[in-house]
Amino acid sequence: MSLASQANSRTGGQGSRVRIPDRRPSRNASREQMIRKIKDLSNVSNVVVGPEGDDQRVDNFLLRQCKGVPRSHIYRILRTGEVRVNSRRIDATHRLREGDRVRIPPVRLPETAAAGKPRARPIELPVAFEDEALLVVDKPSGMAVHGGSGISFGVIESMRAARSGLRFLELVHRLDRDTSGLLMLAKKRSALTRLHAALREGRVQKRYLALVKGDFGGSARDIELPLRKYLTQAGERRVSVDREGREARTVFRREQAFSGFTLLSAELHTGRTHQIRVHLMHLGFPIAGDDKYGDFELNRELAKRGLKRMFLHAAELRFVHPATGAEVALRAPLPPELDAFIRALERRQD
Repeated sequence: MSLASQANSRTGGQGSRVRIPDRRPSRNASREQMIRKIKDLSNVSNVVVGPEGDDQRVDNFLLRQCKGVPRSHIYRILRTGEVRVNSRRIDATHRLREGDRVRIPPVRLPETAAAGKPRARPIELPVAFEDEALLVVDKPSGMAVHGGSGISFGVIESMRAARSGLRFLELVHRLDRDTSGLLMLAKKRSALTRLHAALREGRVQKRYLALVKGDFGGSARDIELPLRKYLTQAGERRVSVDREGREARTVFRREQAFSGFTLLSAELHTGRTHQIRVHLMHLGFPIAGDDKYGDFELNRELAKRGLKRMFLHAAELRFVHPATGAEVALRAPLPPELDAFIRALERRQD
């Protein structure tokens, strides 16, 4: 793509036009220069969609095919019709079918970005379950599930690097960066779509353990409070209870009581961002160590006592296997640092 030079025109005495260069930088100059660097005019790719791409949105397919190319550029070539499926223009939401032919225009990483971007390190996490269709790992606290928002890479990028022989590996669901526990990844497109349907229909049981401030009481509480996402003035993502928000339901049960704290189980019936954290904060029982919605003064005290992370752990998963139809029940024990803190609370009770 060539850059058009910018100029102002003035009319001379005999009607002739004199073009005087405008030395002010164009607002689109840097963007267009980036696009020119991204485009490699020598090659066009025609890719046949395999079974791993069946029912995948074309924008997600392109992000996998054109690794490292900025997301904004992917959506630009879709908008301009440079991407074709079976010789037809499509939009970003178009779902592919096995056997479709996808025309991908010549794109590549900008040279500066390619040189400076760190590569994901291969990391093998503790495996709770694995077969040909599915992989369930026990994610540690402090590790994001995917790159973005200032994070170069997360679980999915590191697992792809560690399992480079796999043709397909995608997140089935997500966990907050500071939440530990069971995380599902699909090794086949068919498994991903079936598990997504099971999640939407409430057929996947997810049970978490959370330590909260205060005496929660002995009765189970079925909480239905709608949640809305928003951005703070600093640009950080937050969630609040709002009647204009999306439906969110969590069932809480007391597992163990301590002086000043309660260990709860939380069963998710919907999967909204920060759902457990915001529901508990709204009820007046913030999660110990929560740096977004918690009691910050208490968190400083807890850090001195050894709890330096949020006490939220994805402990159990129950679902029907997407390929075999068998029921799968998985459990991840509390990580050592959380178990040690519970033992310390128990000793204080004696």
